Amino acid sequence: MKLFDLSGKVALVTGGNGGIGLAMAKAIGEAGASVVIAGRNNDKNKKSVELLKSLNIECISHIVDVTDENSCNSLIDNAVNDFGKLNILVNNAGTNIRKRPEEYELEEWKSIIDTNLISMFTCSKRAFLHFKNVGGGKIINIGSMHSLFGAPLGSAYSASKGGVVQLTKSFANTWAKDNIQVNAILPGYIDTTLTRQARVDIPELQKRVEERTPAGRWGDPDDLGGTAVFLSSNASDYVTGTAIPVDGGYSING
Repeated sequence: MKLFDLSGKVALVTGGNGGIGLAMAKAIGEAGASVVIAGRNNDKNKKSVELLKSLNIECISHIVDVTDENSCNSLIDNAVNDFGKLNILVNNAGTNIRKRPEEYELEEWKSIIDTNLISMFTCSKRAFLHFKNVGGGKIINIGSMHSLFGAPLGSAYSASKGGVVQLTKSFANTWAKDNIQVNAILPGYIDTTLTRQARVDIPELQKRVEERTPAGRWGDPDDLGGTAVFLSSNASDYVTGTAIPVDGGYSING
């Protein structure tokens, strides 16, 4: 048995059409899995599929609104219908609105929680039914440094990402007997479209992160790939309920 070989596995990545989602989808596909990309933007979905197929990765995409339960359920079921099974779910879809707490409208707050946290519950609940049919599975939930620290301009985001860690532990505790491993990845400051906007909103952020991070740089989306493959593979069969920072050491440099 090759510990990190994902040949014959099927992986679904929500928010997989850009940034760290696409990087993880690419890594998982290069390890041998067939990949389902899920996102709201069909043009981005198609471009992502084209990229992965150019790397000889078997890949399709589906449009999804992760804040809608029926859309999530259909996504999971369609992925199973496409490939006959599902082995790996990466809950990566996320959003943020940067405001002081008192400036949020309630609907803005709810939209962040719905996208970043409730969607993980909805997709995982549906995936569980299919994982049982194949004797187990892997769930990878994407948290954040703000699973650990409070963001002054992101109270809803911090609340949602803190919830990701506790949801991960609860799922792991409940589903371990079903041979389902559930873990979280906590990306540090990664160079993505989302964080580029953050550096516009907070001009000093670039330098502040570089100075605190022992690695001395912002992360690249591809830096998440190895951890995603590990948590998708047989190498992590006795690993569950963890939250692994991939942050260049940022979280240890208090």
